[in-house]
Amino acid sequence: MPAETATALPRPPARTASAPVLTGAQAVVRSLELLGVTDVFGLPGGAILPVYDPLMDTSEIRHILVRHEQGAGHAAEGYAAASNKIGVAIATSGPGATNLVTAIADAYMDSVPLVCITGQVFSTLMGTDAFQEADIVGITMPITKHSFLVKDAEDIPGAIAAAFEVASTGRPGPVLVDITKDAQQAEAPFVWPPKIDLPGYRPVTKAHGKQIQAAAQLIAEAKKPVLYVGGGIIRARASEELLSLAESTGAPVVTTLMARGAFPDSHEQHLGMPGMHGTVPAVLALQEADLLITLGARFDDRVTGKAALFAPHAKVIHVDIDPAEISKIRTADVPIVGDLKDVLVDLDAAFRGAIDGARPDISEWWSFLDGLRSEFPLGYAPTSDGLLAPQYVIQRIGELTGPEGVYAAGVGQHQMWAAQFIKYERPNAWLNSGGAGTMGYAVPAAMGAKVAEPERAVWAIDGDGCFQMTNQELATCAINNIPIKVAIINNSSLGMVRQWQTLFYDGRYSHTNLNTGHGSIRIPDFVTLAEAYGCLAIRVEKEEDVDAAIKTALETNDRPVVIDFVVSADAMVWPMVPQGVSNSYVQYARDHSPAFGEQED
Repeated sequence: MPAETATALPRPPARTASAPVLTGAQAVVRSLELLGVTDVFGLPGGAILPVYDPLMDTSEIRHILVRHEQGAGHAAEGYAAASNKIGVAIATSGPGATNLVTAIADAYMDSVPLVCITGQVFSTLMGTDAFQEADIVGITMPITKHSFLVKDAEDIPGAIAAAFEVASTGRPGPVLVDITKDAQQAEAPFVWPPKIDLPGYRPVTKAHGKQIQAAAQLIAEAKKPVLYVGGGIIRARASEELLSLAESTGAPVVTTLMARGAFPDSHEQHLGMPGMHGTVPAVLALQEADLLITLGARFDDRVTGKAALFAPHAKVIHVDIDPAEISKIRTADVPIVGDLKDVLVDLDAAFRGAIDGARPDISEWWSFLDGLRSEFPLGYAPTSDGLLAPQYVIQRIGELTGPEGVYAAGVGQHQMWAAQFIKYERPNAWLNSGGAGTMGYAVPAAMGAKVAEPERAVWAIDGDGCFQMTNQELATCAINNIPIKVAIINNSSLGMVRQWQTLFYDGRYSHTNLNTGHGSIRIPDFVTLAEAYGCLAIRVEKEEDVDAAIKTALETNDRPVVIDFVVSADAMVWPMVPQGVSNSYVQYARDHSPAFGEQED
């Protein structure tokens, strides 16, 4: 680095007299140590190489070398989602950084606290289309909470500390720290703790008392209330507070795809998951409700169906840490901005005060809902081709592993079946890509979850399509002693796309056959592939062999296990609400809908 650049910014002696002088790269590692980081996922390259040198010297941080930067990002997501810690991913400039973009977008959609540290070309070369240059700050601006571009070594501790602050406070999300190579190589006094200056960033955590009272009064007066629970409950670590409020009110609870486990499936007030593939009782409870107590949910289109026809008779209480979500899709009668963990305590107390010991009588509402539960239980039809029913396989994985396991799913039919047929009793047990719907999420996310929670059994429940996008991370797992279990639900096709082709495109299966399963050429052969990656590999084609394979996987902890479950391609996900119509059109099987709700176009 030129001498004049190194000495361009004079520093006050009072701040630096006792501060050690470190390179910017050393400052990166030391900052991570002081922030309590113990695990990072990354892949080195030229522009981040200075940081990788001091990473060799740290005994406090375990660096896990991935095989693709997207794997690093999803692994950091899984790490965060399973443990409530902040996930950290590291990549080089250019394609290394752009390979992180999918994981960053995924974390942004699902509010996952993630810090991505990328190298950038020398500051003197920026804007010249230098080798492996990409404007990663500009590229990720729409999909991060904030992005930092660091060109001076002395700014590194502050940028990294601020990144962790932003990622983990308010509505969690991804933050990028892009550091030029000259900033990594230069020396500067290392001052800790650094001064964090985030103008305008003041997340609201304490809700307005009048809004709490207004919400409590609406709940006290409601005849058909529903607690509509989203993933914000899990991010806020507010499951206990939710349980208390639910039991105080006696109201039914529905948990969205992102909220599975936020409220115990075994609880008598739980109706299941709402939405496109939700249970009939959960879907119709929202449609027939007179009050939605919306907690950390965002009225996603996969929950609402056609938004104008969603819950047409309901008033809305909407609680969220992010004011931008309030009334974005559905106008809230009582908007409440605040941290759910605090809001629920205040709302529970206010509700108890409002009813003065006499809980509202909603027995007629429960009679209706119990009738739905009795008439439309979650189930599946046996296959007609003699192949495994994927629902049975996934249900047995959940039953044999138990509620203390962690289940990371890819995206598609297997994701919906895993959300439906595994019983979730605790938060952080269910990991999936909800908002972005990212194929390839499961294997690296499971890897990250296993690093964060090494004592738990961690499953990646994946499709044969998703698995082929990131299965190279099995090498990472095998080499680094990360013994995840992978269940490939192998229907030899892009299953959810095929289901839509069956239902809406007259069975014209345009480019959805993957040739991996029964009766196909089996390219790749998943058993051979898994063995090449150092895994225990099993193929299961008969129902009587399902349990033994799962038990073997659970008993094997010296290497990853991959089970190729060969399932029927004709199995479909039910219930289903076709896209773009009222949720009242929910079908519990093909061409079969309950005779409830308003049938409007």
